[in-house]
Amino acid sequence: MGGGRAARAYIGSFTSAGGHGITTASVGADGSLGALHSTRAVTDPSFLALSADGGTLYAVSETEDGAAVALDLGADRDRPAPMGRAVPVGGDSPTHLALAADHLVTANYGSGSVSVLPVREDGGLGAPTAVHRHRGSGPNTGRQEGPHAHAVLPDPSGRWVLAVDLGTDSVYVHALDPRTGSLNPHRETELRPGSGPRHLVFHPAGDRAYVINELEPTVTACRWDAETGELTPAGESPVVPAGAEGERFPSEIVISRDGRFLWAANRGHDSIAVLALDGPAGTPRLVTTVGCGGHWPRHLALGPDGGTLYAANERSGDVTWFTVDPATGVPRRSGSLEAPAASCVVFGRPERA
Repeated sequence: MGGGRAARAYIGSFTSAGGHGITTASVGADGSLGALHSTRAVTDPSFLALSADGGTLYAVSETEDGAAVALDLGADRDRPAPMGRAVPVGGDSPTHLALAADHLVTANYGSGSVSVLPVREDGGLGAPTAVHRHRGSGPNTGRQEGPHAHAVLPDPSGRWVLAVDLGTDSVYVHALDPRTGSLNPHRETELRPGSGPRHLVFHPAGDRAYVINELEPTVTACRWDAETGELTPAGESPVVPAGAEGERFPSEIVISRDGRFLWAANRGHDSIAVLALDGPAGTPRLVTTVGCGGHWPRHLALGPDGGTLYAANERSGDVTWFTVDPATGVPRRSGSLEAPAASCVVFGRPERA
């Protein structure tokens, strides 16, 4: 009898802080998670990414001698198996990774660099073909003494790779040569000094991008021109209410599939901000904030159904899920899964039985 098999979630966590490494979880029809298996085969796998065909899981190892690991999901998607040893990325403390033009690209926070690793036909990784270090600093001497690349991702056209650097208050646009794996700097977009940009998401229309800032609790709206590879800041919006006190360190930003809402995670404030994109040219408007269901939300992700939002709460050690009201964008807490030192969650597609 035919049918589908449920999707899987893969949760990354800091093994150095008591995390289980990479946890595989089932995803129920209601969005609920159920732990199936954990492996500590990768040290501090703080961020994960899946291949387009869902057969390979990639992880950074956020250590001083940073590395990336490919894990095979073909034989058993519930038990990711490392494909050989971890591959050094030539950078310090990689915090993010993405697939682009048959290569894996990592953002190396400690060294303020971006590395490019070729992806072999079997999904495994080769040694870096390029390591590009950013230059500069920012006004926050405690956090911006030098470059700190925090995220990297391809644009929707596939022509460019963007790197978000918290230390230099910049987003760098690179051209990645799919034949040689070389990374060619194209443009640098400077954001407000001291804002500390951390992550970026593109609008489904492909003509806009939104940057979440860590050192100031704001999101910067930008215009994006894929023809010229130009990112242009268009304004900032708050992601916490006016007068909010205490620590406020935004971490992640997610956009709804219909492009109507943004959600931003706020560490310290321990909230998820709901922003409507109904202003002129899609300018974000803070609607409300809701509790993240734990403490120190490091990552947010939309589930396979597009209507369930997940928060990886690092310090309370859980992944909490929320059902999103499709009319208002406001998430309502629905449940949680224990996940010590959780740092991210990614989703594989449902499989056919």
